[in-house]
Amino acid sequence: MTDRVTAPEATGRELHQDAALRPKSFDDGDFIGQPQTKEGLRILIQAARQREESVDHVLLSGPPGLGKTTLAYIIAREMDAKIRVTSGPAIERPGDLAATLNSLARGDVLFIDEIHRLGKPVEEILYPAMEDGQLDLVVGQGSGGVRTYRIGLPPFTLIGATTRLGLLSAPLRDRFGVIYRLDFYNEEECARIVRRSASLLEIEMDEEGCLDIARRARGTARVCNRLLRRVRDYAQVEGDGIITGEIARTALATLAVDARGLDDMDRRILDTIVSKFDGGPVGLSTLGASLSEDSTTLEDYHEPYLLQLGFIARTPRGRVATRLAYEHLGLEPPAADRGQPALF
Repeated sequence: MTDRVTAPEATGRELHQDAALRPKSFDDGDFIGQPQTKEGLRILIQAARQREESVDHVLLSGPPGLGKTTLAYIIAREMDAKIRVTSGPAIERPGDLAATLNSLARGDVLFIDEIHRLGKPVEEILYPAMEDGQLDLVVGQGSGGVRTYRIGLPPFTLIGATTRLGLLSAPLRDRFGVIYRLDFYNEEECARIVRRSASLLEIEMDEEGCLDIARRARGTARVCNRLLRRVRDYAQVEGDGIITGEIARTALATLAVDARGLDDMDRRILDTIVSKFDGGPVGLSTLGASLSEDSTTLEDYHEPYLLQLGFIARTPRGRVATRLAYEHLGLEPPAADRGQPALF
């Protein structure tokens, strides 16, 4: 299923609670952070507009919540183009994608979220469409009854978003004109995101409250906004509606979000590696079974931030807890990790 919207206007998707806070331009006061990606896209769009061409195909990768969907909408808006939105799991058959491609108008943007989850037969429809602007259709079945038709497509831009770049096949990845990886936001950028969102939501907040939220936002714009809304609720019910440092810390404690931004599942992951598997190594599937959690969720959502903090490390044999993880849990690291010789 796809949604067709005009980028410069509000859409059904943008009526979502998060969409009210979604940046509309590359301006540093609007879309905060990711400077290299924004500068690269600015040049790409400006050059395409000067040549009166469609923007080359763009692939955006990185952990969830960093702004990949937002950038797709900004690209479409900057090009005065219409955007069609779908996702890899939603395109089940080659015919579904073929129908979507055949309905595109000149200059349209097709955004495919979770593009790494496209099936191989579906993915192969994209190859000639991206490279040659052609749609190959196979009609009929059996010997003598199969016919191949090639349909020309108007110039369009494909924007793919993925949290797992390594799962994209090389032929598909190589057909994108540019590939950008979005990184976690630093604390200062998170604080700027919180301030911007608080202004849009008309929330009163002091600097201490802002910084407390920013420190626990996991370096992720989406989490900044989610925590801000929950702290706002707490300030409204338990306080006078103003987010102070004390209100923020108390509210975040009720959400089980600690001083480093770890939630209950993050701490359970660390505790399981340390207590059940002697610090590791432990395979991801085994860890997921121990926690009754899907291993994909662990790998896509929890693991990137724990790796960023240096609390876990990947090894050929599995995940291991680091000295920093032991210290965060208030435990003594193994003797070898303290720089002392092990007994055996």
